[in-house]
Amino acid sequence: MSVSRHILLISYDEMRLIQRRALLEAWGYRVSSAVGLKEAVAACSDGSAHSCDLLILGHSIPFADKRRIIEAFRANVGAPILSLWKPHERVESGVDYVAFSESPEKLLDNVSTILARRAAKASD
Repeated sequence: MSVSRHILLISYDEMRLIQRRALLEAWGYRVSSAVGLKEAVAACSDGSAHSCDLLILGHSIPFADKRRIIEAFRANVGAPILSLWKPHERVESGVDYVAFSESPEKLLDNVSTILARRAAKASD
């Protein structure tokens, strides 16, 4: 279990967002979420984003919109970005991690690994 790390979860597929949010919250993460470009940019720009430990971008987000979301997030927050990727799409620059898996276990493993690296880096 994690110690209440804050994750910002963005997707254009509301059902998957709800499922991923429930999964992450069940493992003790504090999750904020946004659906669609307008909500995503607002979430990346508001004050609560500053406490964010990780941004997860769902694979349902179109490439051009991912670019805009990444730019808004990077302008305000220094936390890492995990992009869930579809095999046929280009990997966008500006993300720290890319994952291809629909498995809830793999998502939790990726999140845990990324946040452990972030914590280790912060303690150096």
